[in-house]
Amino acid sequence: MSTRSFPIVAAFAVLCACQSHRPPATGDAAKGQATFRATCAICHNTDTGDRKVGPGLKGLVQRTPDASVRAKIDRGGNGMPAFEDVLTAPEKDDLIAYLRTL
Repeated sequence: MSTRSFPIVAAFAVLCACQSHRPPATGDAAKGQATFRATCAICHNTDTGDRKVGPGLKGLVQRTPDASVRAKIDRGGNGMPAFEDVLTAPEKDDLIAYLRTL
């Protein structure tokens, strides 16, 4: 490697290190699974990406920021009802933690 390319490689390595891992969700995934079963499972698959009534959720939220997932839960859309006033903030944290395990 030439000395001229070193700064570019170093900058790329730093950028990759900063984006490689997202902090874990703050909720309890086990509680989130129970919330999912009670409120979401009727419309969403968890073991595939196949559509039920709504899209399958396996791997769907892995690269989506928590705020975006929460906004979708809160506001719904495209046939999904809003859950802003149905689920508590801790239930939403738990649900997001569970969705991150799929």
